[in-house]
Amino acid sequence: MAPKTTNLAILFADVSGSTKLFETLGDATARIKVADCLETLSEVTKTHHGTVIKTIGDEIMCTFPNADDAASAACEMHEALLEDITEGTGGEATVIKIRVGMHFGPAIQEGGDVFGDAVNVAARMAAQAKGGQIITTQSTIDLLKPQLRASTRFVDRAPIKGKKEEIEIYEIIWQEEDVTRMATGLLVEEQKPQVQLKVRYNDQEVFVNRERSQLVMGRSQTCDLPINEKLASRQHVRIELRRDKFFIIDQSTNGTHVLIEGAEEAFLRREEMPLHGNGKISLGRGFSENPSEVVSFSHET
Repeated sequence: MAPKTTNLAILFADVSGSTKLFETLGDATARIKVADCLETLSEVTKTHHGTVIKTIGDEIMCTFPNADDAASAACEMHEALLEDITEGTGGEATVIKIRVGMHFGPAIQEGGDVFGDAVNVAARMAAQAKGGQIITTQSTIDLLKPQLRASTRFVDRAPIKGKKEEIEIYEIIWQEEDVTRMATGLLVEEQKPQVQLKVRYNDQEVFVNRERSQLVMGRSQTCDLPINEKLASRQHVRIELRRDKFFIIDQSTNGTHVLIEGAEEAFLRREEMPLHGNGKISLGRGFSENPSEVVSFSHET
């Protein structure tokens, strides 16, 4: 089917502070909590005439036919988590917060996925949001019905990649008693703590962070980190930093094996997954084969 361009509301929602959540609850319990959270977000999306495009790790991406449905869904997502997901875990309360970014505009629909300018802007809004917030653009706010538009406030102006002018950013207030008071300039990237992933192979160390947000590994000497593995493709696998979270994306023939501490071995072929904690990566060979060319990774702050 040929690609189709449609005006849609694009919404991203992900769990805020998921790394700390895994550290506090442990991998098994945290995965259950995150899965429950994503299921709740999916149900809310469908209730508001939305479509879940995909979930990756602790993030959900969805579309809505108009800005009102997206804004209403975003508000209910926060409310639903307060009611359903913050129940006790092991006798103790564990609060899960999400951060939401959304934007209405032209998007390309193809093969069950969505691409284009609106997607990029919505992702940028999600990157600007903090836990418990809904962040969007002025052009999206202008499309809301009056009662929703009345519960918004200007936050800041920010540059967007690919656009000549800065855009105005707004927050949608979903709680009447909102204790979060944001001042202009609060959402600039420099306010966020640095996140960094150390990737090590033999005597080489490479860091993935905001200054270097992508790392390519493979058999080719042109890769950021060349790996001496016969089963590896020339550009076998990629690690990316997105909205302060690290993802590994396989783009190979033989696949990539990932072993995170405390978890079972994962196998990726033309797929991706988030990287939590510390672990090891093997290009083309399973860890049961005792591969000699192993890459290790660890999160650093």
